[in-house]
Amino acid sequence: MKITREELAVQVDVAQWSWLRAHLERGGLIVVNRGLDLVEVGVSIASDDTAVVGDWIQTGLLAKPSAEQISAWDANEEISFSALIISPYVLIQEQKQ
Repeated sequence: MKITREELAVQVDVAQWSWLRAHLERGGLIVVNRGLDLVEVGVSIASDDTAVVGDWIQTGLLAKPSAEQISAWDANEEISFSALIISPYVLIQEQKQ
């Protein structure tokens, strides 16, 4: 069964960093660049579109959180994220402040 954009769009939620930290510790957190559509990334990952996902990874638009990002998020409890679970991953996109 194919996951649709509409199905994933209703699953996007807002999360605080403290809620997401456990996913970082288990290695399941993926940062989505703000230039990408979070739902579109979710659809591509869920449908195993390796060419598109690979391009995003290669260009740095999709990545594990960097040490600098983690430090910044740890230091600022006000930061919130759009989050989408595509098991076993949690896709996050930092919201504009």
